[in-house]
Amino acid sequence: MRAVRGQAAMAALAVCGVLALTACQNGDDPAAPDAKPTAAAPAPSTAPPAATAAVPAPSMSGAAPKPPATTATPAGKNPPAPAPPPAPTCGADHRMPVSPDTIAVQRYTPEGGMTSLIVQHGTYGCPGRFEPSGPWTYLPIAETAKITATAPILGPSTVTGKPISTSELTGWLDTHPDKGLPFRYHLNAEGVVDTLDEIYVK
Repeated sequence: MRAVRGQAAMAALAVCGVLALTACQNGDDPAAPDAKPTAAAPAPSTAPPAATAAVPAPSMSGAAPKPPATTATPAGKNPPAPAPPPAPTCGADHRMPVSPDTIAVQRYTPEGGMTSLIVQHGTYGCPGRFEPSGPWTYLPIAETAKITATAPILGPSTVTGKPISTSELTGWLDTHPDKGLPFRYHLNAEGVVDTLDEIYVK
């Protein structure tokens, strides 16, 4: 009887040993030195993560307005100054009405027993010069008329009016007809020129 119990005990120890050996070979014991490692985890990548483009937040009011276009000015240079306005052109629209006290003296005539100037009336144009126009007419002039003259009657350098006589004026007109020099004049009560002043023209 003791022999049978001894054999049963030996058989049980043998079974336990076989089971323990099988468990070690299958790696069920993680602390065993002969245990095989499980599948290795992938090594961490050393490459930096790919950069992602920043996406702007959507606008609440739709598309953003574009800034106004501007013209760039080169560094160190001032913007160009605006061009000055063009000067007004002279023409018929710029003429003044016919001057009531200015005439252009062209010639003279002694006919009728009295000296008469042959003159033209006219207007002051855009540059300020007297411009004769219209027909030639006659104006009698008194022998004692007060007359002043400048250049060219008294020479090219005389710019201030100096007194001359009626005969001196008619003598110059004999040798210089049709010059159309401008004079301011005045008529007396009889309609005769009693004052005649030459207007200096450069």
